[in-house]
Amino acid sequence: MDTITITAARAPARARRMPSAAFAAALLLSPAIAAACACGCGIFDVGGPTGLMNGTEMSDLSVFFRYDYMNQGQNWIGDHKAPAAANGDKNINTSFYTPGVNYRVSPDWSIEAELPVYARHLTTTDDGTVQGPAGSVYTGKLTDLGDAQIVAAYNGLFADKQTGLLAGVKLPTGNYTGPNGPLGGAEFDRDSLPGTGSTDIIFGAYHYGALDDGGHASYYVQARGQAAVLTRDSYRPGNEFDFAAGADYSFDDVGIFKRVTPIFSMLASFREPDGGANADPHNSGYFRVLAAPGVEFRFSNIRLYMDLEVPVYQHTNAGTVAADGTAGQLVASPLYKVQLSYDF
Repeated sequence: MDTITITAARAPARARRMPSAAFAAALLLSPAIAAACACGCGIFDVGGPTGLMNGTEMSDLSVFFRYDYMNQGQNWIGDHKAPAAANGDKNINTSFYTPGVNYRVSPDWSIEAELPVYARHLTTTDDGTVQGPAGSVYTGKLTDLGDAQIVAAYNGLFADKQTGLLAGVKLPTGNYTGPNGPLGGAEFDRDSLPGTGSTDIIFGAYHYGALDDGGHASYYVQARGQAAVLTRDSYRPGNEFDFAAGADYSFDDVGIFKRVTPIFSMLASFREPDGGANADPHNSGYFRVLAAPGVEFRFSNIRLYMDLEVPVYQHTNAGTVAADGTAGQLVASPLYKVQLSYDF
């Protein structure tokens, strides 16, 4: 989910470190978050991760901490804004804190693990069972674990090691029950909790290469999918497919810019509707495209990556107020990501 900078001299070395980078890419943008999230968080798992985008060699062991932020405050139906009154949910404000580790097992294999923590505020309409009378608006607050991910990357398909495959699992470590209000009702719906309660498989592929003979500019393409295989409590998160393509530019030893790598990515995300008695299939599922300008700074073994993900097109499934009691999904613009990494 990131790009790399390649020169003729260091391309083989970069190829050797690609498993770690590509694998990190598949887990990162997103908010490294594949857990449930009203209107989706999987977009944080693709595009612009630091592993593929720096001009230094990645070590066999890297640790990172990522912060992602998403403020979903606009109701959306189809491909346009919709009245807030049509949706019982009013705002979902989330900070994601994700520590992780990346270990290169061999020149062809690496493995990464991460565990997010959600800090979420949900402002929604009471049905009379949570905080107060039906129709009143309240804000539920929750800080808890999300779902852990473990993903392996293999880049031994070709001798140049510029193409690879990803495979992994999302585990049901996150809170999928949530807190109850003083009247006994659940403050959070299943699709807005940190955990899905499901065990999911993760799969994907990537490719990267040089855009110029000097190795200053490079590109990448990436695809990632996730599907629940074991579910519980009558809720199945929709299958999700995320895609990214981007390019970066390395200034090498050009003055103060030698530590700076600008990056630009385009992201696309498709999620099928959720299923089960505790899901809202009519008001879940979406397709969206985002532009993600970013930059990476390098200081010895420390790497700092930041980007801004701005939706350029969004389409959300929606029911009708008459049939479903609520219509639309809350969307965010923009989304933010910051990641600090240390290579041993």
